[in-house]
Amino acid sequence: MSPTVGVIGGGQLARMMVPAAINLGIDIRVLAETVGESAAIAVTDLGDYRDEATVLEFAQSVDVITFDHEHVPQSVLKALVAAGVSVQPSPDALLYAQDKLLMRERLSALGLPVPDWARVTSVDELDAFLSDHGGQGVLKTPRGGYDGKGVRVVRSAAEGADWFEGGAELLVEELVSFTRELAQLVARRPSGDLELWPVVETIQRDSVCAEVIAPAPNSAGKVADVAADIATSIAEALGVTGVLAVEMFQTTDERLLINELAMRPHNTGHWSIDGSTTSQFEQHLRAVLDLPLGATGCRDEWSVMVNILGGPSNGSLADRYDLALADQPTVKFHNYGKDPRPGRKVGHVTAGGDDLDDVVYRARAASAFFDN
Repeated sequence: MSPTVGVIGGGQLARMMVPAAINLGIDIRVLAETVGESAAIAVTDLGDYRDEATVLEFAQSVDVITFDHEHVPQSVLKALVAAGVSVQPSPDALLYAQDKLLMRERLSALGLPVPDWARVTSVDELDAFLSDHGGQGVLKTPRGGYDGKGVRVVRSAAEGADWFEGGAELLVEELVSFTRELAQLVARRPSGDLELWPVVETIQRDSVCAEVIAPAPNSAGKVADVAADIATSIAEALGVTGVLAVEMFQTTDERLLINELAMRPHNTGHWSIDGSTTSQFEQHLRAVLDLPLGATGCRDEWSVMVNILGGPSNGSLADRYDLALADQPTVKFHNYGKDPRPGRKVGHVTAGGDDLDDVVYRARAASAFFDN
């Protein structure tokens, strides 16, 4: 009998698990909040992921629960575990992807490299931190932020004063001087086996990932080894199962500092669908079911993924297919089935080959057909 994986959340990550599940003969079911979400083809249930009864009912029809996002409340996750449901990653691990303050505390306790940081509850505490860090810092809400949301660069305590209303606890970090951003993905199964993909370079625009180069240029040797050691240490210490993404800064003095964690397939791993022996989506399914993990080598010397952000101002992505597919027949196109909207991730393209300049050109040329 085929195993059944239940995914909470109906976004593009759940959508991209579907082809991998079909190939492996895994039944996949999705709990979405509303009709018409990206993973509509696999949606079997509609309901609020914050409602314990709804999630428990959904879980009765699957062998394991995993996630398209990290927003399911801990109370709901623990109710699943108490009911005997296999939850992967576990609530105890997922907690550190849900709360940035707890993540910083835990990683610091493990002796892993993070930016200098503090928990602040008042303008005065923020002012003291800024005074000790050259008058500037990065203020973050502990929960719910992504793609630049809930993040603010501040150069005076007054610039963050409104976030303290209602007694909020906030995270403030040093403003890191970095040369580039990297991401290391690793997959771990409950029995403890791990597989790592090559470390990748990510290019951000307006605090949103715009491009990914795999592997990261000039990363062979120390950079790749350190990135792999960091991700492995986190996965093992926190008991992560499934895919873990560790986003990092490479500083001007050549250190790697941990920025963010995600315990699910991640935007920085989308290149692996076309560029790796085993995609992050197949690997995630294997891992949460405690199946042997697949090889993670590169199919091409270079892979470049470019996000389609916003999409056409008139019509859909499909309206541009005739021109785009004819112009770039070697590029792979991925449509998330979302309505175009400024800044929204509506798809991505991936190119591969032996000449990095040519691969970058083809990926950017393909994505440009879907711009306004």
